[in-house]
Amino acid sequence: MLAWWGAFKGVCRCGRSRWLMGGASFLLLVALAYRAARPQVINGLDFRSLWKTAGPLYKLDISWPKFPGQITGQTFCVAVDPIYEIVYVGQRGNNVPKVLVFSEEGYLLQAWNTSVEMPHGIFAASTPNLTSVWITDVGTGKYGHTIQQYSSSGKLLQVIGTPGKAGSGVNPLQFDQPAEIFVEETGDLYIVDGDGGMNNRLVKLTPDFKTLWLRGENGTGVAQFRIPHSVTVDSVGRVWVADRGNQRIQVFDKTTGEWLGSWSSCFREDSPYSVRFSADEKYVIVAHLNTDKISILAAPPIGSIGNCDVVDIIQLAENVKPHLVDVSMRTGAVYVAEIGAEQVQRYVPID
Repeated sequence: MLAWWGAFKGVCRCGRSRWLMGGASFLLLVALAYRAARPQVINGLDFRSLWKTAGPLYKLDISWPKFPGQITGQTFCVAVDPIYEIVYVGQRGNNVPKVLVFSEEGYLLQAWNTSVEMPHGIFAASTPNLTSVWITDVGTGKYGHTIQQYSSSGKLLQVIGTPGKAGSGVNPLQFDQPAEIFVEETGDLYIVDGDGGMNNRLVKLTPDFKTLWLRGENGTGVAQFRIPHSVTVDSVGRVWVADRGNQRIQVFDKTTGEWLGSWSSCFREDSPYSVRFSADEKYVIVAHLNTDKISILAAPPIGSIGNCDVVDIIQLAENVKPHLVDVSMRTGAVYVAEIGAEQVQRYVPID
């Protein structure tokens, strides 16, 4: 809007009497100003015109959770069951349950005292017959450096990695502070490893944990990472990685692992810590821990990554420190796990 107005003023740089023009002349100048300021067209499509950009897109739901005092630790991660709308919160601290389970309405349903030492990322995978919760553990004790799968009631089902031992091996697969996991409906798994350890890589696994492809090493070049911190997959087959240390998001083809592009211009002020898509995939939602904000970016069309474009910002309170986020596929609500505030907040779309 500011760019459009600047162009309009440029076209209409004239005295007061010239502003008192007929309606037809005024509309002509408006059209010329818009043409001068319109965004760059990519592949014949100005995709930014497809998204709402006027006014805020989300508002805080102050009623969630119902009793905030039930969260008793540092909240590092949050996951929303895509079918049943159950919300899982991973927290750290002494003598606190590592996982809290909330209803969509914000009522605490369960609390787990699991073998997880230091939960970092959490993901809820659900089918009509099975719900499982995947947790990345960056602890250094006997359970750490692993990814653990639990039932919806907190029963440990299986473990990927070598418990208590950091490593870079692929047979068997080892991790060093794995940051986050994303599980597709097919059961394929995407893992970013690690959160400051020896590994800087993106790994795709089959449902039975066979390595399909692996990308990345420590560095600043194409397909290299410095603290890959969050991962998500869109519906057109692109894998999005928050490359925290390099202050960018990198994008890969989910089938081949081929590098497709990257975004960096939107992250000069603060790194992307978390990356998710809105339920309708119009927007890419990114958390910034150091500047206490959530950026809402226009999602690119099929076949084009292009440049990032911020269409809205949710500015949080100072020192809230949003770490990881997740999105309800049913309601579109955005859940934000905040380390500094030791809480999870829920933002709902504005109709």
